[in-house]
Amino acid sequence: MTDPADGGPVPVRILVCDDHVVVRAGLLALLDSAPGIEVVGEAGTGEEALALAARLAPDVVLMDLQLGAGMDGVETTRRLTTGTTATDPTATGTGRAPHVLVLTTYDTDADITRAIEAGATGYLLKAERPEELFAAIHAAAQGRTALSGPVAGRVMANLRKPRPALTDRERDILAQLATGLGNREIARALFISEATVKTHLRRIYDKLGVDTRAGAVAVAKEQRLLP
Repeated sequence: MTDPADGGPVPVRILVCDDHVVVRAGLLALLDSAPGIEVVGEAGTGEEALALAARLAPDVVLMDLQLGAGMDGVETTRRLTTGTTATDPTATGTGRAPHVLVLTTYDTDADITRAIEAGATGYLLKAERPEELFAAIHAAAQGRTALSGPVAGRVMANLRKPRPALTDRERDILAQLATGLGNREIARALFISEATVKTHLRRIYDKLGVDTRAGAVAVAKEQRLLP
């Protein structure tokens, strides 16, 4: 990007969202020394990030996933990337949705999948070197994907991993499970016995590599096995 006034480069405008004050202060100090990057605001909650994004129109929002009480980083990312930001009468932005670059300590498959599905342009771990963070910010500003090495490896491994082969009945039971129904309610809904439900659940757990109902639903969502 260049400044139409003098032909010079326009800095990438950054909004930092992290609920830890000390971490946020460290990021601000680090980014202050980065070439071609301008921090235009900081937020400690998802709600605050939405309001500031609407008013400041940053190019990139640097987003933590865990934000304490209130809206988490995934939901905040979803609202930012879809333009569902808070209405602010003093907003001067163009209405263009910012790119979101996740910066977190969490690298589980579920966290990565949820963030990317919410519209995050990149996913970085806080252990990255400053130069990697700066490069990722510039890439995100241009809409290019930026992933930490370990994250990229997990994404590729998941893409190569075959999905568990569930039967139609197992998928039906899994879908009912995801709504929060117990075994008896599932049996009634599908017109089968409760013992049959338990048998299918054991097979579902084995295929998904879990041992709890919540684990089965989480893996099913992560691998898009649910409608």
